[in-house]
Amino acid sequence: MKSWQIVRLVAGTFVLLSLAMGVQGSPIFISPWWLAFTAFVGANLLQSALTKWCLMESILGKLGVERG
Repeated sequence: MKSWQIVRLVAGTFVLLSLAMGVQGSPIFISPWWLAFTAFVGANLLQSALTKWCLMESILGKLGVERG
């Protein structure tokens, strides 16, 4: 996988997990504060689209993951 694919995979996983833990009807509900994490991931995706820079992609590049 290339770095951009991993970033999107991780972001999607974080959004779905944080929604599952933050929505009261979910079987794995913990606290509605998990919805703040969903907003944080969304804000980071928005920031990376506007600035064309993503911290996670930079970290993955330093770990040797192929850029795409």
